Amino acid sequence: MTAPAPTVHREIALVDLLDRLLGGGVVIAGDVTLRIADVDLVRIDLRALVSSVNAQVPSPWEEPE
Repeated sequence: MTAPAPTVHREIALVDLLDRLLGGGVVIAGDVTLRIADVDLVRIDLRALVSSVNAQVPSPWEEPE
């Protein structure tokens, strides 16, 4: 019986990680509920799309000319 191969440890700079994520786009989703004694007091739903903007995908906040 052989031991499994160790996983490769790769370091990546934060800037490179952000460049990869923004190049393809990232969807962030989450739900938070504040509950006391089984009574929901506050519920927060988060849905966000984070992506880079370029000539093919113009910004929705164009500056007036």
